[in-house]
Amino acid sequence: MQPENPTQALPIARVNVGMTVADSEGEEVGRVTVVQMPDTGVRPEVAAGVAERLMAAGYLRIDGTGFLSNDVYASGDQIAGSVEGAPATVTLNVPRSELFRPGS
Repeated sequence: MQPENPTQALPIARVNVGMTVADSEGEEVGRVTVVQMPDTGVRPEVAAGVAERLMAAGYLRIDGTGFLSNDVYASGDQIAGSVEGAPATVTLNVPRSELFRPGS
């Protein structure tokens, strides 16, 4: 996935490990534990097909929060934006239910 303007950075490029992640409904998903830029060839722990999509767009691995939470993955194209500072936050353009789970 390329930005609309070639000089504009991909949203994933502004994400750092430790940032809090909120879904499109404003619910906290967890904290970023891995940031993987597009096309690095580093395969996430998800099913074939999903892994290729995540590798092409880049991905975040998110340490989930909440009752019975698990880690999830967000693709680079699911990132709406991010805000640095305190608290540093990544906002997604999808609800938590559309994120990818390990082994899925």
